[in-house]
Order: sequence, then structure tokens, then C-alpha cells
Amino acid sequence: MIRPVHINDAQDLLDIYNYYVLNTAVTFDIAPLSLEAFQKKMNTINATYPFLVFEDDKGILGYAYGSRFRPKPAYDHVVESTVYVKHDAQGKHIGTQLYAELIKQLKQAQYHTVLGVLTIPNDASIKLHEKFEFKQVAELKEVGFKFNTWQTIGIWQLQLE
Repeated sequence: MIRPVHINDAQDLLDIYNYYVLNTAVTFDIAPLSLEAFQKKMNTINATYPFLVFEDDKGILGYAYGSRFRPKPAYDHVVESTVYVKHDAQGKHIGTQLYAELIKQLKQAQYHTVLGVLTIPNDASIKLHEKFEFKQVAELKEVGFKFNTWQTIGIWQLQLE
């Protein structure tokens, strides 16, 4: 089931996120976040944007949210999308379900553009974004340094209107 996030979800979401921090380059955080820092992030995002959780009888298996792309007022109608699925629950279309609901809610909130910012290569995330008709509009080479390697990002864009 997909539902709105609750602050009591923080530890489960943090466990999902910190796995990716420690084991992948899909996030550019280098050290695991503390529960306090993650809760602050959750509250900031949830105050303005949709923040969704996928939960079943096994617990929380993923989450997705929108967030501010850049701080200048001209970007007020642009949102960056984020989705994380528990590493051992991938391949069950959880990300697809979360993204479908997130995009629906972003449309209802009348955002104009959604951007997915992906560390590449990342075939699974690219496939997810392209399933929802996001188009790659940029590639920024060697903009993040993680695991002693320069990382490249791609930006995928979806116009909602």
C-alpha cells in the first residue's frame, strides 16, 4: 500500500537510504545520515511536497518524494523527484507504483516540470524514468567524487502540463 509518510517512518526510511549511501553512488552523500538529520530532511520536504511510503506486511519497502530543484523563485514550479526501494525488494515494481502516485500528486499540485537527477550509469533508474516518459536532457560529467571515482549525472525531464 502507498500512503503519506509519517515521522515514525524515519528509521525505516533512513535504513533504506543509508544502505545506498554506503554501498552505491546513486546518492552523493558520503557518510550515513543520522536519524536527527534525516528527520529534519523529511519534515522540510513533507511541509511542501508529496512524500510517499510503500508498505506491505513485511514493512516499509520504499519511498518517493518531490523536492525543491533550486532555491530561486523562478524554479517554484519545478520539482526534483526521488525514489528509493529497499535493496532486497527490487524487481517487484515498487518504484513504479511509487512514481505513478508521486507524478499523479505532482500534477494535482500543478507543478510544471519534474526532474530526475541520476548518477549514471544506472540502468534500472533510467528504465524507470523512461517508463514514465521522462527524456534525458543533460549529462554532467565528473561532477561528484565518491568511492575515489568521479561520478557523472544525467538529468531526465518530464513536462506535466
